[in-house]
Amino acid sequence: MTTDAPLTGPMPRLPLVEHHAQVPQAQRIVVKVGSSSVTGANLGQIDTLVDALAAAHARGAEVILVSSGAIASAMPFLGLEGNLRTSGDLATQQAAAAVGQNVLMWRYQTSLERYKIIAGQVLLTAGDMESPTTRSNARRAFERLLGLKVLPIVNENDTVATQEIRFGDNDRLAALVSVLVRADLLILLSDIDALYSRPPSEAGAVRIDHVAHDDALETVAFGDIGAAGVGTGGAATKVAAAKLAAANGIPVLLAETGSVARALDGERLGTWFQAAPGA
Repeated sequence: MTTDAPLTGPMPRLPLVEHHAQVPQAQRIVVKVGSSSVTGANLGQIDTLVDALAAAHARGAEVILVSSGAIASAMPFLGLEGNLRTSGDLATQQAAAAVGQNVLMWRYQTSLERYKIIAGQVLLTAGDMESPTTRSNARRAFERLLGLKVLPIVNENDTVATQEIRFGDNDRLAALVSVLVRADLLILLSDIDALYSRPPSEAGAVRIDHVAHDDALETVAFGDIGAAGVGTGGAATKVAAAKLAAANGIPVLLAETGSVARALDGERLGTWFQAAPGA
């Protein structure tokens, strides 16, 4: 896949959000949330997330949610344990995704009904983003959904994806979607509050508040995925996704899931990845 280079498209570039205080002015926002933040013990955070997205929606922002959690949502219903992403066979992962995607969307729609917002499901594979035809079709679908005031909820189509063509994690998918729709901002939500120089549980970890567009972050030591163990992404995948979006002119905020409302209100928190100028 050649998506690390800037992607071009027919849609005009929206005004660039350059810092936290301008976040409330963003017209189009992509928000990504991981499995561990909206399943299991953190299932209640779906309402917290929806509250924040609905507030942005109410002020006129176009919001796209990229949400992991289908496989994790299915596991209790299917009597499965562990991390199927790393230990389960492909057929079981696909079956769990088919069941869990239904559960996940039902949970989101139930919460969104409090605000009279309709969700639209968009399932993508890596192949969809590689082909000019399907990429154009996806862009057109997003534009129409947003025009209808629908909140698109995106996930990888794990029911048909194979190991060879997977995105690998939804952080990268979120970055590609943000580039596809030319978003003003990408927010990557996490179990931790910011990027650190090493896993924050380790001694000497230093919080990083700002990452310049040309900062290679060579001094950052990346750890494993979060303790919940139901996802595939960690700090390294989030940074790679953030750098991809930033290289295409889209600023990125890495923040804790519980602080999403404050992030969307423009509070200075998390780690800000500066967009490359002129992208």
